[in-house]
Amino acid sequence: MIDEIAREKLDEFTRKSVDTLRFLAIDGIQAANSGHPGLPMGMADVAYILWTKYLKHNPAHPDWPNRDRFILSAGHGSMLLYSLLHLTGYDLTLEDLKNFRQWGSKTPGHPESHLTKGVETTTGPLGQGFCNGVGMAIAGRFLASRFNRPDFPLIDYKIYAIVSDGDLMEGVTHEAASLAGHLGLHELIYFYDNNYVTIDGSTDLTFTEDRGKRFEAYGWFVQHINGHDHGEIVEAIEKAKKEKERPSLIIADTIIGYGSPNRSGKSKVHGEPLGDEEMALTRKALSWPEERFYIPSDVLAHYREALKKGEKAEGEWKKIFEKYTSQYPELALQFKEWISGALPEGWDENLPAFKPETSMATRASSGKVLNAIAGKVYNLLGGSADLHPSNNTYLDGFSPIKKGDFTGRNMHFGIREHGMGSIMNGMALNGGVIPYGGTFLVFSDYMRPAIRLAAIMGIRVIYVFTHDSIGLGEDGPTHQAVEHVAALRSIPNLTVIRPADGNEAAFAWKAALNNQHGPTALILTRQPVPTFDQSKFNSASGLLKGAYVLTGSENPEIILLGTGSETHIALEAFNILSNEGIKARVVSMPCQELFEKEPEEYKKEVLPDGIPCVAIEAGVRQGWERYTGYRGDVISIERFGASAPYKKIYQEYGLTAEHMVKAAKKILG
Repeated sequence: MIDEIAREKLDEFTRKSVDTLRFLAIDGIQAANSGHPGLPMGMADVAYILWTKYLKHNPAHPDWPNRDRFILSAGHGSMLLYSLLHLTGYDLTLEDLKNFRQWGSKTPGHPESHLTKGVETTTGPLGQGFCNGVGMAIAGRFLASRFNRPDFPLIDYKIYAIVSDGDLMEGVTHEAASLAGHLGLHELIYFYDNNYVTIDGSTDLTFTEDRGKRFEAYGWFVQHINGHDHGEIVEAIEKAKKEKERPSLIIADTIIGYGSPNRSGKSKVHGEPLGDEEMALTRKALSWPEERFYIPSDVLAHYREALKKGEKAEGEWKKIFEKYTSQYPELALQFKEWISGALPEGWDENLPAFKPETSMATRASSGKVLNAIAGKVYNLLGGSADLHPSNNTYLDGFSPIKKGDFTGRNMHFGIREHGMGSIMNGMALNGGVIPYGGTFLVFSDYMRPAIRLAAIMGIRVIYVFTHDSIGLGEDGPTHQAVEHVAALRSIPNLTVIRPADGNEAAFAWKAALNNQHGPTALILTRQPVPTFDQSKFNSASGLLKGAYVLTGSENPEIILLGTGSETHIALEAFNILSNEGIKARVVSMPCQELFEKEPEEYKKEVLPDGIPCVAIEAGVRQGWERYTGYRGDVISIERFGASAPYKKIYQEYGLTAEHMVKAAKKILG
């Protein structure tokens, strides 16, 4: 099924250069006896043209701020990307390619941005890379609106991607594509590998709508090409680069497993090594040497021209930046600060302090803190999934981001929770901005794949999850997040903070912005909660250690452990026990992850060995047993919620001081 007509148009050197990509991928996958050869073989022509003629990048400096971004959204085709990185001169050796999918290698089964230089984002779960690119475009537009000046285009890059049938089928890309078209993100140039094949067989089994018309309806500029015809590829890219109003989708008809006599065009080539016999036949069909991992010296030199081109492009940009620094010194300093991820000096001084006579939902106090921080941290950028008034995520005094105007700081993501999560990942990966996004906690389920990837990549993304429990009341069990906090805590490298009052909420935001190595989820109430009197209790700054002694005995008989709104119930129980002569202690534990990072000495100071604990939280008990132990107890909810005023639900579900006192007395005998 080789496209002979398209291939005959190529000169011998070009064919050799493209086939080098194909066979590096084939050989790496065969060495691992695992992987996906179909996409690398089918998209080698597109990748060759893009990486040798158009992609603006510097392999010697992969983090250059004004580089073009390349995303392999179809991350299963990772050997294509690894081959490109090695050939063009990134820090990825031939030995790394030979160690594809092996322990400790820089070439894992799917690309990982934190592991391999040149990989812009971690992909594999289909649809995510597509959406990350949308976030990168938004961040780039925002930075350009802030820093670009006439004759000083500090930010003017493109975001290229290879996307697959699977990417376009996943619902998350519908969300992101709709928003990208709405905002007119012309920086996006995506190649859709239209090979008509999925794992199960032909796309005719499940995917027969007109994808081009769908994207045109979203507001995209759509082109159809033969993905093996270099002339058509070049022409399509040129047209896409000239488009200044719409994102581009180039539908490239390709042959999956191109070159394989018995596998090309068939679903089996998607995710299985060719095998020695078929590899030999493919080499013969494409006139390729038998040597594994063979790279012709002239081809390598050709690809390595990227180093000189990249050095020249970045050098020209640096000259522009030097002149910019001279003319706009304050902006240049701020640009460097934003790109580095640093926070401005004094950003956390004079955060709102909440008085003890106030009673306020933590979503409301969070909103006040957010606005105070935004007045000092100017690259804090975000919004909500159509819930600004409920999440308190709107930045007062700033306009919304909209098509043609990215000077604002309020993002309207629309009712697109999953898309929001993935777009925020792209914003963070782009650099220069700190993204946040809000929705109800129960809808974190819609965002979970994106949250998990943010945790894997270790990027600074902030989630504002409000309406955190049965405390939202009358909306009932469909909206009452019973199991969600425990589920979020189960994600490694995700910091989950559930503050008890406004002052803890202030320190929660401080912890979130200081966390540059992973995402943070703020879990906030809908219902009002009292503010602890910090003249009587220990400072809310203890939140930064995850847990702290709020009040109570230095030598307690029992520890009452609370989080979020239930910390106040623990304090009520403490007062009852104290009046009865029982020595108790209240520990506020807004963040288990931060607490676990503290030294053992501190942890034992807060939770002394041998002292039983009773924990309380308006959710499932999962995870609390590590603190309460076999002698302790957890006042929790092990069923779904109910529709009623929140105080009534708390009473009926046993989340009361009286119930906590009863549990404590039972433990003490």
